[in-house]
Amino acid sequence: MTVAILNISWQTLADAGSLGGIYALMAVGIGLVFGVLRLVNFAYGQLIMAGAFALALASQWNWPVWAGIVFCFVVVIVLTGLMDRLVFRPLRGHSPASMLVATFAVAFLLENIAQLWFGSLGKIASSLAFLNQPVSIGGVEIRKITIAAVVVVAICLLLLFLLLERTTIGLHMRASSMDFETARLLGVRANRVIGVAVLISGALAAVVAVMLTVQNPVVTPDFALSDTIVVLAGVVVGGMNRPIPATLGGFTIGFASGLLGGALPTNQSQYVPTFLFVAVILVLLVRPRGLFDFTRTVERV
Repeated sequence: MTVAILNISWQTLADAGSLGGIYALMAVGIGLVFGVLRLVNFAYGQLIMAGAFALALASQWNWPVWAGIVFCFVVVIVLTGLMDRLVFRPLRGHSPASMLVATFAVAFLLENIAQLWFGSLGKIASSLAFLNQPVSIGGVEIRKITIAAVVVVAICLLLLFLLLERTTIGLHMRASSMDFETARLLGVRANRVIGVAVLISGALAAVVAVMLTVQNPVVTPDFALSDTIVVLAGVVVGGMNRPIPATLGGFTIGFASGLLGGALPTNQSQYVPTFLFVAVILVLLVRPRGLFDFTRTVERV
């Protein structure tokens, strides 16, 4: 099999950076919940799917673009809050396995509701299609969504960094991600920290829904499912125990996915997931704690 590795254009690099940024946001959303709850939320992709359907409905109803984006945020954040209130909080004292199974149940429930409501063919979100039009920068044609995604991702990550580093709730979230039980003993309000982390992850899911819907306007019940699986692998590769390593892992696997998808010929792009997951296995064999997790483990006596 001959692979055209050298078929890399500036547009391919820009798209890869854009996809890496979007996956980094997804990784942050997953990593925040894992940090405070030690829970991998497998329903995260369905939150993105719900936001994408909200955009599709707003497009069908001929709403303005800003109204559709606001509707997307409202739907995703409300669903996130309900998930925390009805699922995460009642099961908080149970085993991690029980909570993990609960997220699977929520994921399948939301997907089946979307299947019954919208059908297997889904809907089309066309109100943001203008962002797929190219603009010329230094003689290079780059899509508007690529530029917008890079800018939005940079702003979101900067705001999140300031929240974690400069605010009291951010300090509590970082302390909880290191040792939740000790943080509670020192006065950290568990429900408040968990609630804020879950809501921030929901807001990030809404941002991702907007970005992915522009790139793929056909919204189906399995929308963003494959992206979520790839991002989960990236989070594991980066290091799940800290937000920054998880973010870097999400960006790395997103950039690699976009680069391979753009560089390989069309008839070979189906092998991209295979290359990615083989690389994930190799990385974990060499660095089980994650590629970007440089913290040292202290042996307790």
